[in-house]
Amino acid sequence: MYIKDYRTHFIKVLTPLYDALEAESFFYLILENKHHLRRIDLALEPELVFVETEVLYWDSIVEQLLEEIPIQYLLGTTSFFGLDLEVNTNVLIPRPETEELVSWILENQSKNVKPLSILDIGTGSGCIAIALAKNLPNSEVTALDVSELALKTAKRNADHNAASVAFLQKNILETDNLEDTFDIIVSNPPYVRNLEKAEIKKNVLDHEPHVALFVDDNDALVFYKKIAVLAQKNLNKNGELYFEINQYLGKEMIDLLEELGFKDIELRKDIYGNDRMLYGRI
Repeated sequence: MYIKDYRTHFIKVLTPLYDALEAESFFYLILENKHHLRRIDLALEPELVFVETEVLYWDSIVEQLLEEIPIQYLLGTTSFFGLDLEVNTNVLIPRPETEELVSWILENQSKNVKPLSILDIGTGSGCIAIALAKNLPNSEVTALDVSELALKTAKRNADHNAASVAFLQKNILETDNLEDTFDIIVSNPPYVRNLEKAEIKKNVLDHEPHVALFVDDNDALVFYKKIAVLAQKNLNKNGELYFEINQYLGKEMIDLLEELGFKDIELRKDIYGNDRMLYGRI
């Protein structure tokens, strides 16, 4: 079958669920990932074909996309801050908002020349820790997560990207001492309340790990409280705390850091205009 004809079929089948531009972007992502062909290759060689086994593979991809399985899980990879990262159902798919959080940290360290000790809490795929390790090469980066399977993925990602990161398995809610001090602590912990599930797209709700997403409605700041208290004790003088936060709880987060004595607290919006990132210095 001509690839150009399958492209037409692919977009037509998916457009009731996805818009045409998104469906087309999926097609070219898969084409490059699985066949090492780009849009320009197809334009220059319109007679390229899929053999029968390739058509069967693509048909199975279409079926899974119709079930709203995220394209990143189907490909097993995604891009984050210029890095190629493995993703699977044991880890959240990194978001552009988290790239903004990394950019903020790097922006604040742009004039710093001394080595830093950095801790990433709830590392998941390792995206934050690995991006910081690659962009702050003199720093010592530690990352922890409660999930053994997530840590295995994060370790593979660090190895693949030649990033030096120390990984630890730890339940932060059961941790009373971090056993070290740090210049920077960063975390993107679970923060979606169950009452907000109606806002979550099916592809996220049905396929991404709930342990990394949701918190109880009555204790939505449980992770932030615990991490902020630990940061209060384990950050070096003038140490910095960075959070990705629930867009609806910006004021509550500011109040939390103020109560714990953090200074220079700043709340930032993401590219979508939502309150998403918080900074404080001890």
